[in-house]
Amino acid sequence: MKNGTKVLIGIGVVVVVALFWFFGTRNSLVSLKEDVEMQQSQIETTLQRRSDLIPNLVATVKGYATHEEKVFTEIADARSKLAGSIESGDMESISEANNALDSALGRLLAISENYPDLKASEQFIALQDELAGTENRISVARQHYNEKVKAYNTAVQKFPTSMVAGMSGYYPMQYFEADESAKEVPKVDFN
Repeated sequence: MKNGTKVLIGIGVVVVVALFWFFGTRNSLVSLKEDVEMQQSQIETTLQRRSDLIPNLVATVKGYATHEEKVFTEIADARSKLAGSIESGDMESISEANNALDSALGRLLAISENYPDLKASEQFIALQDELAGTENRISVARQHYNEKVKAYNTAVQKFPTSMVAGMSGYYPMQYFEADESAKEVPKVDFN
């Protein structure tokens, strides 16, 4: 075999190995991004579940607290914004809408403290339990989402994968973060 042929075979082998590496790396980025999007879907599904529970909770409280219309309006507006954000799929707007709904729900539950008959109502207790379970699911979904984002972002930013990511349009994704107001400890007053 001539030296020129050996060089061409060597170059061909290097090109084939580089192509396998490139496409293998790209495929792993696709898998990681799909994992993130699946977890985002889990958050959206759980938030939708909570959004579906809210009308029942509001109707139950409304029966007891007819003069608290402002809170009911805030909840309806926040719930509507959350539904729109879920449809858009934008995690930042989902997070903002979710924080607004959390705030409005907190006020609704605070109002319920002023009505002893309401607090004793089986329907209200069942709805509160459902809401608490859903909140736990949301927390777990957020945690899983952030874990998947971390794995994806780490892969996208590590060399030499970052070269493939940049050429293929894969960029770091945003974590699901709590609003600043969510970091404050809520005040509970039973008086």
